[in-house]
Amino acid sequence: MKKLVALFMICTVLFSLTAFAQEEKITVAGVVFQDDQFMNMLSKGYQDAAKELGVECLTANTNNDQATEVELINTYLTQGVKGIAIAPLSKDASVAALRAADAAGMKVTLTNIDLDSAEFIVGGFSSNDKINCRLVGANAAEVIKAKFPDKKVKIAIVQFRALLPDQSTSRVEGYFEALDEAKVDYEIVADQDAWMQDTALATADAIITANPDLDVIIAVNDGGTIGSAQAVVNAGKQDQILVFGHDGSEQIASMILDPNNPLQAVVAQDPYGQGFQAMTLLIKAIRGEDYSATKGKTTYLDGIVLSKTNLDGVNTWLADNK
Repeated sequence: MKKLVALFMICTVLFSLTAFAQEEKITVAGVVFQDDQFMNMLSKGYQDAAKELGVECLTANTNNDQATEVELINTYLTQGVKGIAIAPLSKDASVAALRAADAAGMKVTLTNIDLDSAEFIVGGFSSNDKINCRLVGANAAEVIKAKFPDKKVKIAIVQFRALLPDQSTSRVEGYFEALDEAKVDYEIVADQDAWMQDTALATADAIITANPDLDVIIAVNDGGTIGSAQAVVNAGKQDQILVFGHDGSEQIASMILDPNNPLQAVVAQDPYGQGFQAMTLLIKAIRGEDYSATKGKTTYLDGIVLSKTNLDGVNTWLADNK
């Protein structure tokens, strides 16, 4: 009898060790598409969730290249990566590669996008771009009407339509739906693409030079926001041109808190939360937990307006997100 008990205990230990070893072999991937503050925070969310759950996480950046995205997905499949949390580049072009990955046994969660025809995904986490920009657009309308009460304001748009047309367009539409609802009288004098900080700085500088009576710049991502605000400062027109933007970061919050900076307001997303929740859901699905409630669905994380009209709110957000 003692021998049987001992044998049972040995088998139990061996089983536990085997299960532990198998669990240790789980490798996942977290993919973003460019090197900016938003994507860095998203990637940090991926990594922290994987670390918390004891899983190896490979990270990569597609650098806005669709071919690189497909190549990475195929490489991870070949390497036996069990799942991928990804911010895809395209609603159309990204679907085929991700669907093929799922069919080959690699589970998929999404961030920063709501893919059509994505019933195969474990789940997704994103922001509702139009709703978020309507929120900050309503704030922009109040500020614009207060500064220019009896004027048809001249507005320039700095966006990223060439990179992600659906997402960029939704953000711009959200802003202008709010301006229209508030009956702001405006004229769009420029609409250009520039989503990285350095190119946005050069683009906004050229817009300001070409439009010396410009009143407002609306930018719809973090690089465009920071670059546009810097261009206004460089031109010495902080008192003339109002800047409204998108995304939250320590740098952007500091710019809003600075009374001499033209940046008036942004809507802050939650890239870290998107990454953390997407990776957590992915790993739990790989480990066999039920994900029927999230399969094929996108969960929207609420945005928050950070504005010079509510500096206490900016400080609170900054403290919470440090």
